[in-house]
Amino acid sequence: MQASTAHPAVHGRPLWVKLLAGLAVLLLALVLLVVFFPWDVLRGPLNRYVSERTGRHFEITRKLDVKIGRNTRVIADGLVFANPDWAKDPQLVQAEAAEVDILLLPLLRGRIELPMVKLTKPQLGLQVEPDGRRSWALSRDTKDANSIPKIDALVVDQGSVHYIASKHGADIHTDFGLDERGDARLPLAFKARGTWAKEPFTAQGRAGDVLRLTSGGGSFPLVINAAGAHTTLKASGTVDNLATLDGTKADFTLTGANLSELYKLLGVVLPETPRYQVSGHLDREGEVWKVSKIDGKLGNSDLAGQLSFDRSHDVPVLSGKLQSRALDFDDLAPLVGLPEQPRSAAALPGVAPVAAGTVPAKVARDKRPPGRVLPTAELDLARLKAMDADVQYAAARITNVRELPLDRMSLHVKLKDGVLLLDGIDLGIAGGQMTGRLRIDGNSNPAVSSAKLDARSLELNKLFPGFKITKASFGKIHGVVDLKGRGNSAAKMLATSSGNVALLMGKGEISNLLLEYANLNGGEIIKFLVTGDRNAEVRCAAAAFDVNDGLMKTRALLLDTSDTVIYGDGSVSLANESLDLRVHPYPKHKGILSLRSPLKVGGTFSKPTAGVDKGALTGKAGVLLALGAVNPLLALAGSIESGPGKDADCRTVLQEAQAPAAAARAAAAGTPDPARPATPASGAGNPALMGAPGTTASPQEAARQRLEKLERAPQERDAAAAKTR
Repeated sequence: MQASTAHPAVHGRPLWVKLLAGLAVLLLALVLLVVFFPWDVLRGPLNRYVSERTGRHFEITRKLDVKIGRNTRVIADGLVFANPDWAKDPQLVQAEAAEVDILLLPLLRGRIELPMVKLTKPQLGLQVEPDGRRSWALSRDTKDANSIPKIDALVVDQGSVHYIASKHGADIHTDFGLDERGDARLPLAFKARGTWAKEPFTAQGRAGDVLRLTSGGGSFPLVINAAGAHTTLKASGTVDNLATLDGTKADFTLTGANLSELYKLLGVVLPETPRYQVSGHLDREGEVWKVSKIDGKLGNSDLAGQLSFDRSHDVPVLSGKLQSRALDFDDLAPLVGLPEQPRSAAALPGVAPVAAGTVPAKVARDKRPPGRVLPTAELDLARLKAMDADVQYAAARITNVRELPLDRMSLHVKLKDGVLLLDGIDLGIAGGQMTGRLRIDGNSNPAVSSAKLDARSLELNKLFPGFKITKASFGKIHGVVDLKGRGNSAAKMLATSSGNVALLMGKGEISNLLLEYANLNGGEIIKFLVTGDRNAEVRCAAAAFDVNDGLMKTRALLLDTSDTVIYGDGSVSLANESLDLRVHPYPKHKGILSLRSPLKVGGTFSKPTAGVDKGALTGKAGVLLALGAVNPLLALAGSIESGPGKDADCRTVLQEAQAPAAAARAAAAGTPDPARPATPASGAGNPALMGAPGTTASPQEAARQRLEKLERAPQERDAAAAKTR
């Protein structure tokens, strides 16, 4: 009985205990099998499997080993993996040895995740095509993004990499190797050469020996000196993700011949500039690059502020604020298509000039015909659509303006969907202010442009700082520019423009000597030269033009003072850059030695001419000589100015000058336009000029009347002279 009761205790263990023990034995056997398994026997089958799956040659050339653990590690002694047939380099990777950590669970789901890849003396050939093909995609379809392995960290000792990206014009060969003689944090030294954006490119620097290709594994230290497209970069900092440059934090110095060339390198649309050197701090957060603490020089101009470049949108966006304590006017020359000025180049002697045998963009764009002054630099319409922008700029002071009375500026640059808007333009000019906006629509070719500018309180004595005779003058000038045109350059836009231009002035004072010069009044000129100049009161002044297809025709041209009233007429061609204006002075007081004659302003913008109307002046001189032949006193009498000028209707003139629509309606209705006083300009029918009918004129007035008559009708000159004789 006792034996029978002991048997269940020995043989009655539960089934689950037996299964667990069997499983433990099986696992132990598997572990022993894995540890002592001759993995190299699988080298051939593995080589064939990978080659068949990828469609290109793969081979572990000498030995295969596997270490099973949390991360399965594959150790290959000798590795060759070919590139696709379309790639330039035959091999994607060729290395003396390789150690690859693989996560098995993602691999079962078809994803290749490699926490670490260590290569010994690798030779890499990386190529990406515009259609999305990548040589490192591990499937037959090299456009398949899922077949691109995710590598967290890449460890290398020495070797080379050849990178080709035709979309970016990149073909770069880099050699690298461990060099522990320098900074221990940066043991990996590298040198690169080739092209970027189809421009010669070189780079050298140092980095950590563990290249972080994804975020989360710590920061990767990097120091680099690079040069390309007449631009050099020095940067020092860290990168969290070397593949995407996420988490970049670096201090940098950028130097070059022209900021606009960064469009080739980085796709950022910036204006044409002289040589520059800019330092700052660079951060990348996701798809947003941020540049802060900007401190730089563009020629002689300083620059500070911050910018951001957001690539998360379909069209990248540049935004920020920039300011200059002092903006040198010479540094604006490249902006309007002119060559870099010598003063700008001399300000940064350490910046290398453009390489011999090449022509910088800013010089090549200056194609103005001889004698032309309007900028012919053409807009790059493609660049207007390559980026959006929202940038504010202000210059507290503008220097080296020479004869231009410009002292400060600010504006808001907006670029959206190919439309460039310079909004909030605020210029300090001649003690006053000019505000407005300029709009250029680059969605048509040629571009459509419009400009609306409003000038207020420009001071007369500051408007022409180089003209000594106006320094004692004063008065406030107001103006408006409202033009629309078509063209891809400033010259073409103005040559096709239509609209309105006007400058208006109320009460003020102006040099009396200047007026007498305009009158050719020798007696008054002598008096003021001896006794000193004094000012004449200005009642009003206006210079207004109707603009039609680049031709500016006078709507009003008037200067009315206590001494003289001056009318003018004529045209200015923005297409031909030519002047054709006549100015008619009418003194209000008597004077002697007067040869008053219309003044003619002609020539071109580059070579303007000004002088008396020779035909009218010759006629007057002929009459005076004829009178002198009869009696010398008559010649003197003929030069006496009787003062026929009358006050202008300033209120009406100014109203019409600043209201082109009203002037157009008046012309259509057939009513006289007081802004174009034909009667005072010609003198015909004006009692103040010709003498009232039935009055008896003095000998001096008779001579005066004859001069006026000959001015109106040169063909009567010979008959009148014969009659006098």
